[in-house]
Amino acid sequence: MSSHLAAGIAPERFKNLFRRYPAGVVVITADAGHGPVGFTATSLTSLSLSPPLVSFGIALTGSSWPTIERASSAVVNFIGAEQEPLARTFATSGIDRFAAPTAWHRLPDGEPVLDGVAGWLRLSVQQILPAGDHRIVVGRVEDAEHDDNRRPLLFHDGRYLAL
Repeated sequence: MSSHLAAGIAPERFKNLFRRYPAGVVVITADAGHGPVGFTATSLTSLSLSPPLVSFGIALTGSSWPTIERASSAVVNFIGAEQEPLARTFATSGIDRFAAPTAWHRLPDGEPVLDGVAGWLRLSVQQILPAGDHRIVVGRVEDAEHDDNRRPLLFHDGRYLAL
């Protein structure tokens, strides 16, 4: 295989191509016993109906990675159109994302879930797969809540947008 094929396109070009692809915004939260972590993601994908599986990507350099790697469960928080500040909080490095004004609580099994989100999925982690500088987490949906009357927050071309 030539080095050109192995390298693929330049990272900046790759990033610019995907900036043009709109995606829904979620915040992934988890706690492996050392306090809650969370991060904003646009990589949520449904994988299977039976069993109900989803996946999301996480950077190995992200502050949440060590917890996600050890967690047996996680929560996907669907961010509503009016919740851009919440998405920005969980996309900001070097802060306590769970400090006020972030409102959150724990589900019966201890997972952190954000208050007022458009919905959530409680996942049991099934697999973590290597993918370059990221890992793909595959989770089985064990429980869910969703408000059908809420509009989603989207991310496109570096901006948050509502439908």
